[in-house]
Amino acid sequence: MLYRCLLSVYLMLGALSPALAFDMTEDAIREAVHRGQADALALLERAVNINSGTMNTGGVTALGELFAEAFKDAGFDTRWTDGEAFGRGGHLVAEHGTQGPKVLLIGHLDTVFAKDSSFQRFSRIDEHHAAGPGITDMKGGDVIILYAAKALADAGVLDKLQLRVVLTGDEESRGRPLEVANAELIQAADWADIALGFEDGDGDPTTAVTARRSSSEWQLLVKGKPAHSSQIFREDIGFGAALETARILNAWREALSSIPNLTFNPGLVMAGTDLNHDGATTRGTVFGKNNVIAQSAIVTGGMRAISPEQIAHAESLMRKIAAENLTQTSAEVSFNHGYPPMAPSKGNDALLNHYSVISKELGYGPVKAVDPRRAGAADISFAASRVDAALDGLGLMGEGGHTVDEVADLRTLPQQTQRAAILLYRIANGEISFPTE
Repeated sequence: MLYRCLLSVYLMLGALSPALAFDMTEDAIREAVHRGQADALALLERAVNINSGTMNTGGVTALGELFAEAFKDAGFDTRWTDGEAFGRGGHLVAEHGTQGPKVLLIGHLDTVFAKDSSFQRFSRIDEHHAAGPGITDMKGGDVIILYAAKALADAGVLDKLQLRVVLTGDEESRGRPLEVANAELIQAADWADIALGFEDGDGDPTTAVTARRSSSEWQLLVKGKPAHSSQIFREDIGFGAALETARILNAWREALSSIPNLTFNPGLVMAGTDLNHDGATTRGTVFGKNNVIAQSAIVTGGMRAISPEQIAHAESLMRKIAAENLTQTSAEVSFNHGYPPMAPSKGNDALLNHYSVISKELGYGPVKAVDPRRAGAADISFAASRVDAALDGLGLMGEGGHTVDEVADLRTLPQQTQRAAILLYRIANGEISFPTE
């Protein structure tokens, strides 16, 4: 409640504050955003009312068709990448322009709400708030991409940019194999100079995302020598799989927990005489007796890191510790890297600085970087290392994402659209440059 009260004051002050340093074109862009808000809100409601849970491939496709029609009406060329090859609904790609800076605009179509979820419809809470599945994560961001481009078109400057919009259909649950699922996004990133992501970040309009941590999975397999429990700790019997697992996990905690922005979490732990683990469902069964030394153990978990170098360092430490085995035990650790990190960079910081200046000129105040610990992995993670600069968290703001309490603050719809549109205009004008690393 306190956050909403502060946000209300913040937005009211922004709406009343005079714009600074805008040229005639930027004033035209701002006016175009305001004229388009009724249509933008209507499109948002239509989008939210289409269930597009990741595994509801028909719903993802239907939502893609809705946005394809909207982008075509705005003068974009569109195409659909079918997701059958990677087990998902597919991706929408929309393109416009043949000259000027190349900018990749990233959104996604899917949500965490399955086809049978009880949370299905857009509903207005009050004048400034609406609830709905995926309203902030991230159908609102998709709408902002479209209406920022439309504002540029209305002001007669859209042709000064080359834009490629990629709305993925599997952000919430990545398709496999990754190289197939990510092909469109990576090709677009290799083409682009700048990447902008329209996730909702931490839901705070005073922040944007310059760095995201990776998302990796790991698995630890441990073996011990089975025997009667009364013989444990003997040199020829050893310590068993359970105690060796405990040693490794605690040593990992001691070695890794003090490294900034690095976290690891054991999500499943099993140890005993016999065990069966189903990795696909993350379930298992285990049998053991109190008077028998555990023969086997398995632990699965996740790891998040801020850079490729940090991932490599953590992996090296974890492998080294797992190899320093107690007597008569052995251990093996393996890694499956999913989302890479969006590593911090001078280019990202510079892009945020330009965005913050625009926000202040609009009267909305400065924008600072989100703490990476508060920003999960996202589509832009696959693109950021391939462009000169990247910025995320530019979407519709609110709270309760990934829950049935997902609520958008609709006052941030025009605000975020204005910010994005003027940022794109200044990129088109060559007003934004980036330092060399």
